[in-house]
Amino acid sequence: MPDSLAFDAPATVRRLDPAKFQDPAVTADGSKRASVALTALETLWFNTGTLCNIACVNCYIESSPTNDRLAYLTLADVKAKLDEARTEAAALKEIGFTGGEPFMNPDIIPMLTMALDRGYQVLVLTNAMRPMLRSMKPLEALNAAYPGQLTMRVSLDHYTAELHEKERGPDSWAPAMRGLKFLSDNGFHIDIAGRLCWGETEAHSRVGFAQLFKELQLDLDADDESRLVLFPEMDESQDIAEITESCWGILDKSPDAVMCASSRMVVRKNGADAASVLACTLIPYDAEFDLGETLAEASRDVSLNHPHCARFCVLGGASCSG
Repeated sequence: MPDSLAFDAPATVRRLDPAKFQDPAVTADGSKRASVALTALETLWFNTGTLCNIACVNCYIESSPTNDRLAYLTLADVKAKLDEARTEAAALKEIGFTGGEPFMNPDIIPMLTMALDRGYQVLVLTNAMRPMLRSMKPLEALNAAYPGQLTMRVSLDHYTAELHEKERGPDSWAPAMRGLKFLSDNGFHIDIAGRLCWGETEAHSRVGFAQLFKELQLDLDADDESRLVLFPEMDESQDIAEITESCWGILDKSPDAVMCASSRMVVRKNGADAASVLACTLIPYDAEFDLGETLAEASRDVSLNHPHCARFCVLGGASCSG
């Protein structure tokens, strides 16, 4: 392993200017704020609920064993949106399941079955711990019945147990390793989701993960950005530039490359009468990013009026999709 615990100390950061990200139409300096049109809905995410078996230090959605701000999504919720997608999302090709921990939801296997049976590629974000391992047999059956359609993306915050557990808590490494071994031994398509923390460069992190994959005998290329996804940290209290319309030219970036140009997320807010569709997987509680109850309503443009829009998507160039 590289000298993983001797990274450069992160530079001192400024707190977010409270004048920023207030008006969906203009930035703090009066410039026209950038927005993103839905060019084609290619990935539809289902947040199965915010309950999780662990509580990570910097979880963007604050998942934990007690946070149920997003209630368990029901099988009926998933069916309704997949039915609607037949007419409202002709380009849809990928269904993602996230949480919380998706395998906490008692309907997760029927949900996966429904999405797979309709021919979609299915991506599941999981910590690969005990909740997932309780579903070993039905998962094996699904993977055999729908070859090449199911991808399990396992969250490993770091390639060392020490720093992984610094984020995810004591005794979280060994269970994740058991889950990875189960998936690997049974021929699942596996991706890994890591985090760029502690002042570590992306190149350094990929070297470390490459050595871990070799030790675990995982058929994963750490240099393949689709197989090892390294997410930038998302602290909305830290200062970040707002994205204006002129930024597209300055950054030589197209709005079509931003996640909300091709994806939406379905959630059921605790106490709500129905599921709703959000603009983004990363902003679950901001009412401005709740686009309505139907995919048709949710097809409108999204104003980049949140620090995550800048830090993760535009400047970070990251995406949750497969």
